Amino acid sequence: MPRVNRITVNDVIDALAAGLSDFRAAPVYGLTIGAFFAVGGLFVILSAAALNMSYLSYPAAAGFVLIGPFAAVGLYEVSRRLASGQEISWSKVFGTMWAQKGRELSWMAFVVLFIQIMWMYQVRLLLALFLGFRSFASFEEFLTELITTPEGLMFLAIGHVVGAVLSLLLFSLTVISFPLLLEEDRDFITAMITSVRAVVTSPVPMIGWAFVVTAVLIVSMAPAFLGLIVTLPVLGHTTWHLYRKCVAAPEENADRS
Repeated sequence: MPRVNRITVNDVIDALAAGLSDFRAAPVYGLTIGAFFAVGGLFVILSAAALNMSYLSYPAAAGFVLIGPFAAVGLYEVSRRLASGQEISWSKVFGTMWAQKGRELSWMAFVVLFIQIMWMYQVRLLLALFLGFRSFASFEEFLTELITTPEGLMFLAIGHVVGAVLSLLLFSLTVISFPLLLEEDRDFITAMITSVRAVVTSPVPMIGWAFVVTAVLIVSMAPAFLGLIVTLPVLGHTTWHLYRKCVAAPEENADRS
């Protein structure tokens, strides 16, 4: 097992500063990956509207954000190359991302997908329980139902609690596992266990970072996902540096064994 270090709030602040520095050092990579992610979010919303399921726009958008750790793999590679002084190019970044299809990191996609499916099913279940099996003509009608009726308010309250639990679960499983699998040849079960250990070892700074990520993503999604073009790369670079603070370097783990 990789050695997990205890971190403090100051370590999170240092990681954020390093993430901002990486973004400024290689902005074109972060902006491009952030733009692709923003376009994907818009596609989810427009698809819900095209299928006359606009009432699912909000939960679908929230669920879409759950794939953020997987989308940030390219950002982790940029930060890794900046830290080691290696050359950065699109061919090398995409080459590293493409190479993950045959490694353990690709299995994490199924973990993320499973959590996202659970997210959407709990939304549909709560909709059926509190609002019945009826459709809404528009998102405005659905929103009015939510904020003006006891059933709608109960749906919002319980839905956000369940969503918070699922989000915390996914955060704990992935915050360290994705960068760990990118850097080391580990199995994805070990990576997820290490990620959970990192959260348990330093619960205040790690869960605090989870709340920061959630708040930033919510604000970023408000202007048609456009905020994600900047915030996603900064969060991705920061997560890489947070991983390097939480987990001992590969050579340290090798010396220890």
